[in-house]
Amino acid sequence: MQIDRERDHQGRDPREKAASFRIPDRIPVFALPNVVFFPKTYLPLHVFEPRYREMVADAAAGGQCIGMALLKEGWEANYYGNPPIFEMGCVGRLVSVQPLPDGRSNILLQGLERYEVRQEFHDKSYREAAIVLKPRASESALDPAVRAYLIKVLGDYLHAHEEHPYWQNFFREDVNDDLLVNTLSTHFDCTPLEKQFLLEADSLQQQARRLIDLIQFKVHERDGAKGWG
Repeated sequence: MQIDRERDHQGRDPREKAASFRIPDRIPVFALPNVVFFPKTYLPLHVFEPRYREMVADAAAGGQCIGMALLKEGWEANYYGNPPIFEMGCVGRLVSVQPLPDGRSNILLQGLERYEVRQEFHDKSYREAAIVLKPRASESALDPAVRAYLIKVLGDYLHAHEEHPYWQNFFREDVNDDLLVNTLSTHFDCTPLEKQFLLEADSLQQQARRLIDLIQFKVHERDGAKGWG
């Protein structure tokens, strides 16, 4: 599976038309070894495997939803079968399908909500799952001190890596907390397992604190490497 990540969808509000959209109880599952999808974000994908071509066609004609899931370690031995996946993923609404002449397609998913797998089904060429949605704990905003500290830590990291211009938009006060935390979780340079750890946080507050810890670790790791050089 080839993945084409784009970063030009930040200006859109992922909540548009999503609040009233019904997520089916059974969804197709797109399992990959290197992608963790977050609510309130967009994910562009290039689809070429026959089973996933069928999945996209079925989703476009049916429930309009695809669940992204991360494959567990050891997936290489059975990638074209149904290797184990992490139970928690994110449901994406299929907002765009661009068919290509040879049967491949480019698609765009809008992250709606976290889900947990309750049962898997393997009667089609692709995996499906019965799911239960896992919305976050009731708080809708970060503690202002946590948000301020997240931005400070991120600023320190970006200054060290000279990446500040691109990320500048996320320092604006009008970027709401869930969009801020989920977008940073998507694009921050950490491993898929670390991103899964962020996705599985019980609350937005916990996710932000975990993200702070990861950023600080990366800063200290870099400073440590310089010290050993």
